[in-house]
Amino acid sequence: MANIIVTGASSGIGFETVLELVKNPKHTVVALARSQEKLAKLLEISNSLNQDGGKLWVAQFDIVYGEYTSSLIPYLKEKLGSIDILINNAGELVNKPFLETTLEDFSTVFQTNFLAPVQLIKHLFPLLTPGSHILNIGSMGGYQGSVKFPGLSAYSASKSALANLTESLAEEFKEQNIKVNCLALGSSQTEMFEKAFPNLEAGTLAFEMGQYVADFAINGSKYYNGKILPVASTTP
Repeated sequence: MANIIVTGASSGIGFETVLELVKNPKHTVVALARSQEKLAKLLEISNSLNQDGGKLWVAQFDIVYGEYTSSLIPYLKEKLGSIDILINNAGELVNKPFLETTLEDFSTVFQTNFLAPVQLIKHLFPLLTPGSHILNIGSMGGYQGSVKFPGLSAYSASKSALANLTESLAEEFKEQNIKVNCLALGSSQTEMFEKAFPNLEAGTLAFEMGQYVADFAINGSKYYNGKILPVASTTP
């Protein structure tokens, strides 16, 4: 049995990860996203596919600007009580040449891709159980030594920061027996990818990556801690 939180659950990999997780009747999942309409669709699809599956709760919440103390934390205490797995999946991508990328662009991307996970981990830490797993969803763009897409300087830098945070927190949380890992994902056919690269085809489909993320979230902490693991079938 696992109590699980997934951010950025209204589309793409987060959406598919939730659908995979709730196939297990022993799991209770809270899906967070900004779009209430897309979350309602997620719940509808989950209910139609998994009538005997796990429990799914959906909550409209802005992980950058939302009110954690008075809104999110009481909700999670009511629905979950404690947390076994936190999947920091929500992401923001800006595709512009570096010289055209504004400081506002950098700020927007870093807010979602780095500072929001920082906030989530800080606020949710008291609810994490010993043996729990924090899984940060990174990118090959932030993986040291990988081939980079031009135009993704802000995105890649933010994911690199998330990877570094992963390594740091894995050491800090050892005494509490909380594992922290990061999956550096390659390209997947998601709404975010298609918006940024309308003429490209990604290396994997969103549901395939969602299945991988779900499995790793449940089982990966048995074998890894503080690791940045590349997950890509193509380069870049």
